[in-house]
Amino acid sequence: MNELLISLIVAVSENGVIGRDGGLPWRLSSDLKTFRRLTIDKPIIMGRKTFQSIGKPLDRRDNIVITRDPAFEVEGVSTCETITDALTLARILAKTRGADEIMVIGGVAVFDATLPVADRIYLTRVHANVEGDRHFPALDPAEWQETSRETLSHGPRDDHPSTLFIYDRRKPGA
Repeated sequence: MNELLISLIVAVSENGVIGRDGGLPWRLSSDLKTFRRLTIDKPIIMGRKTFQSIGKPLDRRDNIVITRDPAFEVEGVSTCETITDALTLARILAKTRGADEIMVIGGVAVFDATLPVADRIYLTRVHANVEGDRHFPALDPAEWQETSRETLSHGPRDDHPSTLFIYDRRKPGA
């Protein structure tokens, strides 16, 4: 594939919640394994608060954090002030790494800013209604087409069952 995809990866409850109090409102080991499988060896873009909720750079990935704080410095992390700069850096790193995809991993402001330019969304639907203070917008079926789905294994370290959906942006005139 010659085209470099910009992909969002997000877990969303049935009622649209993606976060609560700066963290995830569930424990889903199967989704974390899926997240790792899909993001490994690719550049990942996130906001500073998302990075701080993770607590460390993710291994085997180019970690790019968007922050306006010039004092924010973490070993193993590249920082950018804007989404545009982060996407430019991610394209360079993807090419260097031989990756065909840039992964946007959150939070809400970063998702909102990249959704208009995204090509794909990996959306894990968490089959539960949960309380939360961060939400992901409903996808417009005129813009997004489901191209696959996979039921994630529901083990003892999963609070809820979940399904991974892959949505690709519809081509104009398709």
